Amino acid sequence: MKSDTQNKPPTYKWAVLGFLWVAFLLNQADRQVFNVVLPLIREDLHLSDVSVGWIATIFNLFYAVLVPIGGMAGDIFSKKWIVTASLLFWSVATMLTGFASGFLVLVILRSIATGGGEAFFGPSNYSLLAQYHDKTRAFAMSVHQTAYYIGVIVSGYVAGYIGQKWGWQSAFYVFGAIGVIWAVVMMFGLKDKPVSKEEKAIDGDRPGKTHIWDGFRVVFTTPTALVLTLGFGGLIFVLTGYLTWMPTYLYEKFNQSLAAAGFNSMFYTHLFAFIGVLIAGGLSDRVARRSPGLRMVMQGAGLLLGAPFVFIMGNSEIIWVVYIGLAGFGFMRALFDANTYTVLYDVTPERLHSSASGAMIMVGFGFGSLAPVVLGAIKEAMSLSAGISVLAVIWVVCGLMMAGGARLFYWKDYDKIHKA
Repeated sequence: MKSDTQNKPPTYKWAVLGFLWVAFLLNQADRQVFNVVLPLIREDLHLSDVSVGWIATIFNLFYAVLVPIGGMAGDIFSKKWIVTASLLFWSVATMLTGFASGFLVLVILRSIATGGGEAFFGPSNYSLLAQYHDKTRAFAMSVHQTAYYIGVIVSGYVAGYIGQKWGWQSAFYVFGAIGVIWAVVMMFGLKDKPVSKEEKAIDGDRPGKTHIWDGFRVVFTTPTALVLTLGFGGLIFVLTGYLTWMPTYLYEKFNQSLAAAGFNSMFYTHLFAFIGVLIAGGLSDRVARRSPGLRMVMQGAGLLLGAPFVFIMGNSEIIWVVYIGLAGFGFMRALFDANTYTVLYDVTPERLHSSASGAMIMVGFGFGSLAPVVLGAIKEAMSLSAGISVLAVIWVVCGLMMAGGARLFYWKDYDKIHKA
């Protein structure tokens, strides 16, 4: 008797992409709600810039600490139920955030509960998608990444509109409720990928127990994965700083309404990232047929070419020039986004993909978590423009490091996996 997953048609892999696409959209939209209504929360609860920066920083720190556990769980238990339960948990926590009455309650509900719930989603989400997509992996990952951009754009406007019209609390109620509904849909529609006889035979020759340190071991002993992880940390630091403070930057510097600032700060960046990631995903699969190491070169080029746009978007006094900076920043970051997990999975064993993802995400978000409070402190001491200039420098350093890693380490690590 065949299992339900074995009876699924070959096209089911695209249905899986659809389920995870919507879940990832809600994941990113949920994160951005706080950033968009941040000025209202700050005013209503009488918080300082550093205080609201700490809420975002603790969120990312707590996420970073728990994500390796989520990665290990994804290599042991059902990925379908991990991503579904994670979505349900953080959505409920998001709804409860609307009842927060002060800094401590926000930290508990937003930083700890929501961050902790989301920590289990990423590793299993990417690993499950990669299991269903082999030859179409980079393209599927790129399409999946568009959910990030659309989620941030939608929440940027919708959360701002809801916050201005009905209060910041309502924004959390609405986005949390939608997440709960989609979690129920995934309970019935999403399935784990069945394990083939060949995979069972291979797994039978390996240790049956996965340890939490296995992901760290493979990442930190594989030079390409380590360089990728450090570059990912630089990417996340810049993105976290941008996502947290750019709506406030447009709101304060250019006197835009909260809805307009939430929309404009996200729209141009993520529209061009959407376009860029689809181009980069198709290009990545084509160039990989000739030389897979070019994927990592694309990532380094994206950071180096994106750095000037980061500087422009934080230092121009002309709003349309700021928008050009936001658009260029989004397009160039897509070169990195389209290749992140494909490069990681190229140089790590398949049975540890989820754990390796967890280790990379922990390091990336551990470093990136510092951005909100660092920029909040720079904002109080100097200006947000000065803080955004620092972000541009970080991308230059990480871009050079990625290009060097592709040249020095990639092929040796790639051959260890594919010629073993």
